[in-house]
Amino acid sequence: MSLAWKVTVTVILFAVAAVAAVVLIVNLLGQPPTVDFTSSSSGAPVDVTLQSVGTYGSGSHPTWVSYLVEDPQGQWVHTTTFQVPAHVRINVTIINYDSGSPLRNQQLGQVTGTYGNVATLNGRPFRVINSNAGNGVAHTFSMPSLGISIPLYGNNGNANLCGAAPCTTSSPHQVIKFSFTSPGPGSYRWQCFVPCGLGFLYGNGGPMATLGYMGGFMQVAA
Repeated sequence: MSLAWKVTVTVILFAVAAVAAVVLIVNLLGQPPTVDFTSSSSGAPVDVTLQSVGTYGSGSHPTWVSYLVEDPQGQWVHTTTFQVPAHVRINVTIINYDSGSPLRNQQLGQVTGTYGNVATLNGRPFRVINSNAGNGVAHTFSMPSLGISIPLYGNNGNANLCGAAPCTTSSPHQVIKFSFTSPGPGSYRWQCFVPCGLGFLYGNGGPMATLGYMGGFMQVAA
């Protein structure tokens, strides 16, 4: 191998390594924070509250739909990653501030994986939402590996909806609650399965494919 060829190969390998390092750094720094719910008493139920919004309203993607998580101190955090203890009851409240529409797949209108396969909408129990009636479904909270999926009933699209997160209950909203038992330690992916990436092919890009917006992880600690 000639000296010139060795130099060329070295330069290429160095460039590849540099790009990989940059990608790694960006990924590490770009990961949304984790909200920790593991400080509760051993075996005690854990309450997790989220909100879903039609437009985040700031940052690098102000027009994207998004979830937020309320930390134990009552502050809203722009993240979709939270940590809970293993083998305890998880009580989830999701406040939805977004409008809805008919589902492409009506199966996503069913509640699955919760206690009794039931959730509550503004205090009333339900097992399924007919997305072709009323305000439709805005998003889902779905954790496929655990068989959990809950549709979020939408708000009237003609209402004066919240345009910048975190939203407050002075804006039109729907409150969905459900419970399940956390599994053993691990990392469990959850996401919205309603294509809501406006401006992306079939609505499945942008916020749908980005941590901190329409998908995240439930980390289960030992």
